[in-house]
Amino acid sequence: MNNLSQTLLKTWYAPRVTWLAWLLLPLSLVFGAVVALRASLYRHGLIRSVTLPVPVIVVGNITVGGTGKTPFVIALAQALSERGFRPGVISRGYGGDASARGDVVCVDADSDVREVGDEAVQVARAGVPMAVGRDRVAAGRALLETHPDIDVLISDDGLQHYRLARTLEIALLDGTRQLGNRLLLPAGPLREPPQRLTRVNAVVLTSMEDEKEQALCDALSVSAFAPVFRQTLKAEAWRGVLKPDERSDIDFFAQEEGVHAVAGIGHPERFFATLQRLGIHAITHAFADHHRFSAADLALSAARWILMTEKDAVKCAMIADERCWYLPVTGAIAPTLLHLIEETLHGGDKPPPQNFGETP
Repeated sequence: MNNLSQTLLKTWYAPRVTWLAWLLLPLSLVFGAVVALRASLYRHGLIRSVTLPVPVIVVGNITVGGTGKTPFVIALAQALSERGFRPGVISRGYGGDASARGDVVCVDADSDVREVGDEAVQVARAGVPMAVGRDRVAAGRALLETHPDIDVLISDDGLQHYRLARTLEIALLDGTRQLGNRLLLPAGPLREPPQRLTRVNAVVLTSMEDEKEQALCDALSVSAFAPVFRQTLKAEAWRGVLKPDERSDIDFFAQEEGVHAVAGIGHPERFFATLQRLGIHAITHAFADHHRFSAADLALSAARWILMTEKDAVKCAMIADERCWYLPVTGAIAPTLLHLIEETLHGGDKPPPQNFGETP
């Protein structure tokens, strides 16, 4: 991760507004005016949203950076399948060449990650029908044409894509970082003002399993917006990047020396903190989100082991060696939130009671 990115992150999540944030505030005001104007045009019908023939669940965030969206989307798709729905997922395909060109591509487990993006391949490998495209409406239509049995679409990271009409909105927040300094880009991490959370159907706070109590406190602090739920992320057994069927116990690397860790995700520190909690003492290497790893990035001569996230493993599959292992993480969604989603999809309008202390 370059120095500018590190400086901005420290500014956004500092306990107080820093001098750099004040310096960038005029740009944030301009950004906020553009955001407000665009939202107003859609809200008053001057620009029309497009309604697809199936319900659409938008899963997104108002902050920049990792909030656990991909595990949540996969867990939601699987939960809906268990309840008799036939879900599909659409996204922009960040980091992929197809999105940059404006193409729409239906994704499968063997798709080129450079073409469709890392998150899309990760979703497809979970067995969920997937399509990417800068235009989510076009992506949705393409996926429905390819899979006509789909009866609900999940739009990954589509909260600000107002062109696509939605049935239900879910906003994810990092359980620890939350809204940072609550300023809009570039002075803060927000894509939209905090008040945007009053218009979503649910706010979901993401935390690792051993962060539950902290997430509970954070849930109470943002409960003025929308019903607040929790997603807990559970780390599974380590898997070899070259041989995913090869596994090691989750605490295996705590006994090892020469461990390095790489992360090209929205919130690398969460992964590194997880390693620390597992007793793994690793030399860390942070990269920007959706970073395209090269062989040089993994040319760590002093490393006996190189650890990474599943999202990074997708990108490193062609350049990894036997030292490379990844940590799968699965999301667990609160049953009350699943009830709210199911009731909404079936046409119900009465949300379940909030239960901040519920264990998924």
